[in-house]
Amino acid sequence: MAEAAAAAAAAPEKPKRDMKKVFTLLFAVVNLAVLGGGSFLVYKSTLGVENKKLSEEQAERDLASFEDSLRGNPVLYTMQPFNTNLDGVPRRLIRVDMSLEMMDEEGYEEVIGITPQARDAVMRILNGKTFGDIETVQGKLHLKNQIVTDLNASLKKGVVKNVYFNDFVVQ
Repeated sequence: MAEAAAAAAAAPEKPKRDMKKVFTLLFAVVNLAVLGGGSFLVYKSTLGVENKKLSEEQAERDLASFEDSLRGNPVLYTMQPFNTNLDGVPRRLIRVDMSLEMMDEEGYEEVIGITPQARDAVMRILNGKTFGDIETVQGKLHLKNQIVTDLNASLKKGVVKNVYFNDFVVQ
């Protein structure tokens, strides 16, 4: 036994690695790499973004094509007349005959497809109005805007450009 102890004492000891220092150094390197990558991504998404150049000629061409699309022949769709009661006391009856101005034929076809839903939307709007709401010109313009907004919300492709009242009678 004495010989084994002497051999162990004579053999040079391996220095123990301090694992705490190794993990600390490894964590610092990974942390710096992540910080550098994050900084690069922030730079590329904010300051490093190159703005697209738009020439004046291209902007004029885009504007002209947009204006041409708006100048297309509008399509009118005349709805069947509405007879309904207004809200409030005394009870009043309203008769409205209206036409919808659509931007194009595609919207015209779509509004024909949803005529029952469109009539229901207009009927709900009219039922919620009182005589005081619609007796003035401003009230009628507000009613038109509300009808356009509600119908455009229910359409997917088409656009109602305007509403024209052909007949508007309140009794």
